[in-house]
Amino acid sequence: MQIINTIAGIRALVEEVRREGGIIGFVPTMGYFHEGHLSLMRRAKEECGLVVVSIFVNPLQFGPREDFASYPRDFDRDVAMAEEAGADIIFAPDVAEMYPPHFYTTVNVEKITEPLCGRSRPGHFRGVATVVTKLFNIVRPHRAYFGQKDAQQVLVIKRLAEDLNMDLNIVNAPLVRESDGLAMSSRNVYLSPEDRQAATVLYRSLQEAERAVSEGILEGARLEELVRAIISREPRAAIDYVEVLSLPDLEPCAKISGQALVAVAVRFGNTRLIDNTIVEE
Repeated sequence: MQIINTIAGIRALVEEVRREGGIIGFVPTMGYFHEGHLSLMRRAKEECGLVVVSIFVNPLQFGPREDFASYPRDFDRDVAMAEEAGADIIFAPDVAEMYPPHFYTTVNVEKITEPLCGRSRPGHFRGVATVVTKLFNIVRPHRAYFGQKDAQQVLVIKRLAEDLNMDLNIVNAPLVRESDGLAMSSRNVYLSPEDRQAATVLYRSLQEAERAVSEGILEGARLEELVRAIISREPRAAIDYVEVLSLPDLEPCAKISGQALVAVAVRFGNTRLIDNTIVEE
């Protein structure tokens, strides 16, 4: 496996692969891998001839009071795990390589970035859209792999790729959970043992939403109330949002017709976790 730190280096390599007719799969990450990341790499390996994994903690998507400086990092561990999962190349630029002096351009996707994490984290999706656009232009993959845990992010990236006529396929892979249902996240490492146990309430609340929909409860407000009530019974949980929104446009959902996203963001101590499920009429 190769480790490349420069844009010129990765471009030279992927251009050669493209000239030879190879299919490039790309897994963009901020590192500190867990099984969710590895499942994306393994799928990319099954479907593509060359798998590129980027490791870049993107400062543009962190707010001024968020955890950019303390975001978990362990490069050597990540490299070993990625190699085991079948990655061929690690692209690991530093901030100066991605955002050199006089970098003035950002990319903004409107409307679907406004609810959920867009409301809670102003500027977050502008940072995501900007770095993903740069990475896609640098790596030029045929297929790019993202996990369903970041459901809004996947929708934003799909819209970005479609609106800007990017010649690649966005692959949305299933959310990966721990044995007790907690969605795998690099931020789970922040949780105290007590908060880690308490955080399992997120999946239980989403399961109740799924059950309610299966029994014919389709009103968005009722489902939000149900999920909020379950989470609120956990004293260690501080709710950021509980929302039921239509898919794929993320509009308020008075009554589910077709598919809808039930999404939550909750703090346990200083750690903010997100989770979601898709329900259908």
